[in-house]
Amino acid sequence: MKFKLDRIISIATLLASLVAIILVLKKPVPVAHTQAPAAIAEHAQSFDQKMAEFEQATQQSTSSGPSETAKPDAGQAASPSPKAEVHINSDEISAVLAQTLGNAAGASGLSADSNVGSGAPTIKDQQVSFDGDLVHGQFLTEIAGKDVWVTISGHIGEKDGYATFDPTEFKVGDLSVPVSLVNPALQKKLAEQRDRLKLPDNVGAMKVQNSELVMQQK
Repeated sequence: MKFKLDRIISIATLLASLVAIILVLKKPVPVAHTQAPAAIAEHAQSFDQKMAEFEQATQQSTSSGPSETAKPDAGQAASPSPKAEVHINSDEISAVLAQTLGNAAGASGLSADSNVGSGAPTIKDQQVSFDGDLVHGQFLTEIAGKDVWVTISGHIGEKDGYATFDPTEFKVGDLSVPVSLVNPALQKKLAEQRDRLKLPDNVGAMKVQNSELVMQQK
């Protein structure tokens, strides 16, 4: 009886391992749609234009300083001028990433030797989307010689002039991995890459809101 029980446990363990491998290698549901080359160029241009307008607005606000023409009545507090903001959608972010990573061809994906930086994993394809206050990123990379999709979701923020990321979900292929197992290593990696997370000097706050990336003037 013990032999049969051990055999059953062994078979169950093998099946569980096979299921895990299948889930890891299985392509998950895409978090965003694939953009055509023309759309990539259009959305990247829109991103550049929005950032240029935001830069101009922050410079004008800094140079003009507080207005002296409209003085509040006695006892009435002066209302501060609204800070400049820029709203970026996921199509614009994805287009900029595609161009930055050399994916100008869109649907053809990245070349196998594309790399996002020293010591970084090879990224062969990527997708980014915003949903409410969450950002979803999906990346095709190579693990143990196999192409695997890694999906990560979470909250983007800002602290002391640097971008922060607080993950809420992590998946390898179609297999969910507890965030508590991933977050320590992720935060360590982000700390090592801290210089790359520094925000422009004119940005004082950053978050995802209403399915858009919102950056506010400092």
